[in-house]
Amino acid sequence: MFTFDATIDAVQTSKKTFVNTFVTNETVKEAMLDFIENQSEYTKKAFKATSDMATTVLAETTKAAQNAAKFDYAKFGEGIMKAYNQLQPKTK
Repeated sequence: MFTFDATIDAVQTSKKTFVNTFVTNETVKEAMLDFIENQSEYTKKAFKATSDMATTVLAETTKAAQNAAKFDYAKFGEGIMKAYNQLQPKTK
């Protein structure tokens, strides 16, 4: 399955390169790089959780559709008609 990790890494690497190139204060640079690393970890976890959820929802939706296809609508209709006919008053 396609993973977004490579895209996330590419974006985060470009951010790190920008910080390493243009930020001269070492304390600020380290803080920014730490933030970028934490942001990367969070984003990867968020994408994985979303992907796992979507997979589960799709699987359960597929199961529900398959179960609906197995339902015997003709038999159900006969049962409904039988119940309806029993409710009708008898006429002579």
